[in-house]
Amino acid sequence: MPLLIAASIATDHLMSFPGKFADSLVVDQLDKLSVSFLVDDLEVRRGGCAANICFGLGNLGLNPVLVGAVGEDFADYRAWLERHNVDCDSVHVSETRHTARFVCTNDSSHAQIASFYPGAMSESREIELKPIVDRVGAPDYVLIGPDDPQGMLRHTDECRQRGYRFVADPSQQLAFGDGELIRSLIDGAEILFSNEYEASLITQKTGWSREDVLSRVGTWVVTMGPAGVRVDSNSAESFTVPAVPEIEKIEPTGVGDAFRAGFLAALGWGLGHERAAQLGCLLAVYVVEQVGTQEYVLSRAAFLERFTSTYGADATADIEPHLKTLHP
Repeated sequence: MPLLIAASIATDHLMSFPGKFADSLVVDQLDKLSVSFLVDDLEVRRGGCAANICFGLGNLGLNPVLVGAVGEDFADYRAWLERHNVDCDSVHVSETRHTARFVCTNDSSHAQIASFYPGAMSESREIELKPIVDRVGAPDYVLIGPDDPQGMLRHTDECRQRGYRFVADPSQQLAFGDGELIRSLIDGAEILFSNEYEASLITQKTGWSREDVLSRVGTWVVTMGPAGVRVDSNSAESFTVPAVPEIEKIEPTGVGDAFRAGFLAALGWGLGHERAAQLGCLLAVYVVEQVGTQEYVLSRAAFLERFTSTYGADATADIEPHLKTLHP
């Protein structure tokens, strides 16, 4: 059964300034701020949570369905995703707005000045899931990730009404959403994804305890960086999966999206939550070792060797038969 991935689709424009922003700021003149920084480089990268997750799923041999809104400038990006097994036939194309864009400059101290243009993303609220399901068949899961808040609410409500199993992944929207929004997005989810900080935001803003959250979702998957992943459920014992050691940590953007792709791929193969968390951890480490969220290439032999070295031969035996598109 298909996986529907509903969340943001964007392009990232990443620049590096060799100095420090602080050296060009006059504290008592910030109300008259007007500065320009000469940057060393410009990296234009494909991004957006939905597209990143779909790219990971496609690389593992699945055919995810991308659900989101873009501008007419999406043509090259669409071709890239389709070459990586992503179904883009249900993407909404705006007639008036560009695809969402993230523009960020980092200085030598890792301070950032960034802007996010939502653009066509705001039209995701116009997307109905039923016509997509009529086209591709009943979904295994619908992941609802960070996107236009009204679009997220619409998709979540439709999943409840039509009985589609959904995965709640509010992620970046947790910082801006109030308790009512967050409660609406996660209540009834089959799976809830968050990192540790986001888990604290969820309980703080909703007023729910950890036990309250678990009474409303099937499984809560909490990523913990180098400490691995914790999987909680109100119907089974909690467990922790260790992270895969990284060769070199380059850039963390998109790591969470890769983890979600690995986790959902394993579930799509009929494997349990432990194998899902392990596969998610392995795919995530490939992203942190690159600049860009969709720049990794998976070699079958190296992929399986890293998996075995961390999780053992039995774990590898469970996932190996399902890997179809990896390079030799």
